[in-house]
Amino acid sequence: MNTGSAPAQTATNAPPRADRTTLAFALTFAAVWLACAWQPAYRQDWALENLLALAAVWGLLRLHRRRPLSHAAYAMLLAFGIVHELGAHYTYSGVPYERWTQAMFGISLNELLGLSRNHYDRLVHFLFGLLWYRPLRELLAPRLPLRSAVSRFAPITVVATVSLVYELIEWSVAMIFGGDLGQAYLGMQGDVWDSQKDSGLALAGALIACALGLIHRRLNTLRQDGSR
Repeated sequence: MNTGSAPAQTATNAPPRADRTTLAFALTFAAVWLACAWQPAYRQDWALENLLALAAVWGLLRLHRRRPLSHAAYAMLLAFGIVHELGAHYTYSGVPYERWTQAMFGISLNELLGLSRNHYDRLVHFLFGLLWYRPLRELLAPRLPLRSAVSRFAPITVVATVSLVYELIEWSVAMIFGGDLGQAYLGMQGDVWDSQKDSGLALAGALIACALGLIHRRLNTLRQDGSR
């Protein structure tokens, strides 16, 4: 995964194939969204989960007209969008990854890893930090020196802030709706430290993405020095 610095493409300089690639990403997400919108496990929870997702898509579409991101950034956003929509379709605590691993590999993932709950929500929080790091860095690039330490650590701050705000939104929704819908959206599964663990995993994902970017930059520097 290349999480190093890469300038966002511009509409004037991007070759025609770039537009087709971005369109393919958009159509792929649309197809996944429609498939996951068909008979979700819990319609009301699916609707709540998609409020922020559709707001993010709308914002990215508006941004693309003025300053598109790189293909790598869009690929990461697509990957995150797919795992999120799976969580929305089944509810996060009900994603049947155990059944999938049993069918494909004949193993119980929870038994193999010693897990006692459905950890799909933990995975998605981690992937939020890991996969949104580069897109956020590109979004912030016009306002920050590209190769500065600030440009590398600002996305981590954004991930931590968004993760905290999202946990507050989850808590608010649970308080407002209560009952099964509030529990489905909150997805605590009896873990009193659920919010802290989710936020910590998002932060860990962003830190790993930042570290991978630094490693990639260092390897490129060594490669260039060796070719001289």
